[in-house]
Amino acid sequence: MTVGARRFETASIVKVNILAALLLRQKPPGKALSSDTRRLAEAMITSSDNDAAVALWQRIEGSRGLTAANRALGLRETRPNSRWGLTTTTVADQLRLLTALTSPTGPLTPQDRDLIMGLMNRVIPEQRWGVTAARETGSRSASVKNGWDTVDVDGGRWLVNSIGRIVEARHDWLIAVLSDHHVSQEEGVRVVEKAATYVLKELRAVTGSDDLSQG
Repeated sequence: MTVGARRFETASIVKVNILAALLLRQKPPGKALSSDTRRLAEAMITSSDNDAAVALWQRIEGSRGLTAANRALGLRETRPNSRWGLTTTTVADQLRLLTALTSPTGPLTPQDRDLIMGLMNRVIPEQRWGVTAARETGSRSASVKNGWDTVDVDGGRWLVNSIGRIVEARHDWLIAVLSDHHVSQEEGVRVVEKAATYVLKELRAVTGSDDLSQG
């Protein structure tokens, strides 16, 4: 389920997209990353390291490489920006990305899918807010990547985004919450977590035993 079709700046959630683009460039498909590239990927996802993101952005040839990757990933509404954090996207496209990163029929190899989800599952504790708030006791795993920044054209107000996956006994939830115009990062986090928690609570109440669900 998606709500709205607004386009938002990605901030750091685009780092997941950058890693997917990097993996799609590996020849042959599924080839393991070099130790240096793997280190950069880990830093970019688990601690949202911007220097690592810049290095990998250059390795995928920036906007050109992200555009090519997104064609393969099925993204239709994401517009890369030469300043990667200003890339714009929609909730629908982020769900398409998460689907491509978790589906056996997607363009990535099982090893690549495991790498991305594994890193999102190891995000450092202080950045494990956002959609993970919707996790229930007993969930098998929760993977997340968040993005946050101030927006100059919005008077310096905050945008706060969160994408991720929550695996439960009966459901595999893919969740994306994009938001902006917050007076503080803390307010934005509260809004995102409240939205994710509410949506999954409602979906759990009405959904049967479907194998894959999106929120």
